[in-house]
Amino acid sequence: MKTDSLERWTSERSAELYGVYNWGADYFDISGNGHVVVYPNGKGNGNPVSLMDIMSGVKERGLQTPVLLRIGDILDSRIKHLHEGFKSTIEHHGYKGSFRAVYPIKVNQQQQVVEEVCRFGASYHHGLEAGSKAELITALSMLKSPDACLICNGYKDEEFVDLALYATKIGVRCIIVVEMPGEIPLIMERSKKLNIRPNLGVRIKLSSKSGGHWSDSGGDRSVFGLTVSQVVDTLDILKNNGFLDCLQLLHYHLGSQIPNIREIRSAVSEACRIYCELHAEGAKMQYLDIGGGLAVDYDGSHTNFASSRNYTLEEYCADIVEVVMQSLDEKGVPHPVIVAECGRAIVAYYSVLLFNVLDRSTYEPQEIPDRREVKKVHKMIQNLLEVQKGINVRNVQEYFHDALFYRDEIRQLFRNGQVSMRERAIADNIFWKIVTTISNDIIHKMKVLPKEFESIEDILADIYYCNFSVFQSLPDSWAIDQLFPIMPIHRLNEAPTRRALLSDITCDCEGKIDKFIGTHEIRNSILLHDLKPNEEYYLGVFLVGAYQETLGDLHNLMGDTNVVTVRAKEDNGGYEIVRELEGDSVADVLSYVEYDPKSLVLQFREKAEQAVQAGLISAQERKEITDAYENGMRGYTYFEK
Repeated sequence: MKTDSLERWTSERSAELYGVYNWGADYFDISGNGHVVVYPNGKGNGNPVSLMDIMSGVKERGLQTPVLLRIGDILDSRIKHLHEGFKSTIEHHGYKGSFRAVYPIKVNQQQQVVEEVCRFGASYHHGLEAGSKAELITALSMLKSPDACLICNGYKDEEFVDLALYATKIGVRCIIVVEMPGEIPLIMERSKKLNIRPNLGVRIKLSSKSGGHWSDSGGDRSVFGLTVSQVVDTLDILKNNGFLDCLQLLHYHLGSQIPNIREIRSAVSEACRIYCELHAEGAKMQYLDIGGGLAVDYDGSHTNFASSRNYTLEEYCADIVEVVMQSLDEKGVPHPVIVAECGRAIVAYYSVLLFNVLDRSTYEPQEIPDRREVKKVHKMIQNLLEVQKGINVRNVQEYFHDALFYRDEIRQLFRNGQVSMRERAIADNIFWKIVTTISNDIIHKMKVLPKEFESIEDILADIYYCNFSVFQSLPDSWAIDQLFPIMPIHRLNEAPTRRALLSDITCDCEGKIDKFIGTHEIRNSILLHDLKPNEEYYLGVFLVGAYQETLGDLHNLMGDTNVVTVRAKEDNGGYEIVRELEGDSVADVLSYVEYDPKSLVLQFREKAEQAVQAGLISAQERKEITDAYENGMRGYTYFEK
């Protein structure tokens, strides 16, 4: 990147470069001293807290990076905004029903996340959605408000159904959602056996389908849910067995990230039509569960791009309420309780992954031999050198094509043994010198940039080696090319001069991030600062609270990171650490994959003793070596200092 040395770089320019004002949702900003700051309750509500101050406090307490930072106030704020958004819309339109939100535990099952949703959400009757037996057991213990809904989705065996029925018996507003036809006989059988009337819902497969990464959750070919004909069959079975009055809820789910508001309106409209039909059939309908889908604007573009959304929370609430009112009023059907399974939009902003950069690999052009030395090598290499010497803004495309031709010819000659390794090295250096010249000296002078040169700066990007695992902490980045906001958390009043991509420490070629949010596009590199000797450089990945912890794996046996939860101080600003969790040790992750750490230590001690007996080491050296082994077993799985 070239910057005008006479023009001072400012924090505002960094905010524009990294899009903070676009994706930050009034929670994040940059201070005058170049630090990323967080407004835990949104701008205008309290003082900002510096992420670097938090990072310093974490280090002083002895915790190493990477650290997953959870900002408790943001989670509370997201819950509050959702409920107050619907409350305001309902009052404005005169809607005669009410609103209930449920948090899908699968979005982030960590205990403190679910606990905080239930604690703060109790005053709003914020419920939970369980899609497995383990999640149901969690929900039954965690729910605080008796008026909150507990929605039971997913595959259900006898034990699952019994737990849900018992929940109803003890006063929990538990609704069993039928997702497969075979569940109906089991639910009726267990209800009769336990003498408990169930609260039932049906999940419908809508013809409506959303775009984006998660589009397969909806549509006719979605995995879960009933077709219209199966719903009709279910109605008949319930009616014939005296259970029709138990059917209270209609549920559908298009996906957890629906970027286009038109798709949301279309789905609600179709669902309302079915809801009215169920009411006409005699079902005691009370709830319309619109599933998840309230999107997060990860890239800040405010568009219907997969990692964004083209609507606000206010528009989302208004469109849903308006469509439901209009559809049901036409049929004279009472307004239902609108249930939204918002998970991603609730927890995404809550977490930030912080890590340090360990090292950097950069391409520095090598010294090019003079013509006299090149005369001793193959003619093709001589031709490549002539291209390098003569390239300029007028002939750049022609000469670049020539360079590509000569480079490929030289590589083929090397494969055939007609060019030596040293000659091949000379040719590579000349070629990369040509690319560097085009990037640094030529493309900035061109009025129209040819398409083949659009990514030339990315080709020359540095590799910044970072202390984290993509597979453990950002699995969606690797698996589905999910975009997350990434930026330095300090030095933001300095001009970033190095274009880079990020590599993790897993020794895997897929363990990298090479797609970043750009001003108007996805970029294959990110602008970062040059590393300073003996000074840590910290990066943050934002909006990682949804799914990433749950989906993370043990690739290269990299375990869970350290976790720190902070809250803003209400009296004099600043923050307090309210909870910290140590990340996995090496012994922890080995036990996850069926090793016995104690047995491994004993086996290593025996191996070291054999080395003593063989005269390879002394008894004192054995102690030093086994101590190092056992210390490593107790250590953090990430790079430690």
